[in-house]
Amino acid sequence: MDYSHDDAGLARQPIGYWSWAAHKAAVTHIRTALAGLGLTQPPWWVLNQLVDADERGRPRAEVVATLRGYLDVGDALEPEIDTLAARGLVTETPDTRLRLTAEGHALRAEAAERVGRAIADIHAGITDEEYVAALKVLQRMIHNVGGTAWHH
Repeated sequence: MDYSHDDAGLARQPIGYWSWAAHKAAVTHIRTALAGLGLTQPPWWVLNQLVDADERGRPRAEVVATLRGYLDVGDALEPEIDTLAARGLVTETPDTRLRLTAEGHALRAEAAERVGRAIADIHAGITDEEYVAALKVLQRMIHNVGGTAWHH
């Protein structure tokens, strides 16, 4: 990798730019992987919320509440769920419980493989220790300025 600055020069670089550039590159890479299946991230997140649901499904309100904070998706989830249902990927019971159809399970599995490969691309050449250190630094910066971030 060709770094454009020595360590002293990098220490003076703006974090706002580099965190934005990393976000843009990583998210674009993942979104490209999903786009080949006709998915964007919010429907992908919905499919993931339903993959382990039992035969009764999962309450729609619970899925929406869990996902509400993901990258500022806010209330945009309701139409995304409706679109998944219209595509035959999700069913909704009269008591508003959601579950994946067989087609939904198949698409979610294929998307998981693609996203897994995209994440592997992003992590290439980066040790777990380096990755953890980078996240801890970003978390500390967020904390330093009173920000909040979603985490697992």
